[in-house]
Amino acid sequence: MKLTASAELVYEFTAPTQVIGLLQAAHSTDQTILSEELVLSPHAPLIEDESPQGDRRFRACLSRQTSIKYTATVDNGMRSLLPTAGRQHLWNELPADALPYLLPSRFCPSDSFQRFAQREFGGAGDGVARVMAILDWIAAHVDYVGGVSTPESTAAHTFTVRAGVCRDFTHLGITFCRALSIPARAVSAYSLDVQPPDFHAVMEIYLENAWWLVDPTRLAPIEGIIRIAHGRDAADTAFLTTDNTCTVVSQTVTVSRS
Repeated sequence: MKLTASAELVYEFTAPTQVIGLLQAAHSTDQTILSEELVLSPHAPLIEDESPQGDRRFRACLSRQTSIKYTATVDNGMRSLLPTAGRQHLWNELPADALPYLLPSRFCPSDSFQRFAQREFGGAGDGVARVMAILDWIAAHVDYVGGVSTPESTAAHTFTVRAGVCRDFTHLGITFCRALSIPARAVSAYSLDVQPPDFHAVMEIYLENAWWLVDPTRLAPIEGIIRIAHGRDAADTAFLTTDNTCTVVSQTVTVSRS
């Protein structure tokens, strides 16, 4: 599927502010960037870099009111979907770069949920069956509601209030998976069909020797997702990180079929 994503962020910076931006589509084997453009207005010098996994960041120093606009057309080809069955790996079978995604992180306190996860999902079957049981539980017990969480809310908060937005659903799904020793990581994305249009948070799980995209909210088709970045949780995938306070003037995100 060919998709075009566009984001325009307008911020007011009261003092010169260093920023790290994560807006650009990632280079990965399951998506090809056909065209893209990143524009800052007023112009500011950029430093751009790329992680070994294909996530791309830019750095700049911004002041006063600044517009950051990114547009990309991406071809997802025939993205592989989570299979109907799949084995969960033993720790000694996992690649080294998957090991950090077994551990608790700032927003995903998986060590606190091991007993619950084993009781609720441990007997579901193979690795895929366990993940599907987690997704079914979240769908049945957590409502998609804005305003009940904050940027500081953890999966434990979501588990308690039983409501949240995509970030919260993803943190809870990651937490349950890690509690079952299934590597899971957060993915920031542009996503088709998300309403209202915005950046979207999904997760990846490692089964059958591969990472598989999964949307715990079930709002976006997996083939309609454009990867931006991945990490342990939202702390690693924020679309803008600053070293000073700033004010959001406006934010617009759109995704459409090309």
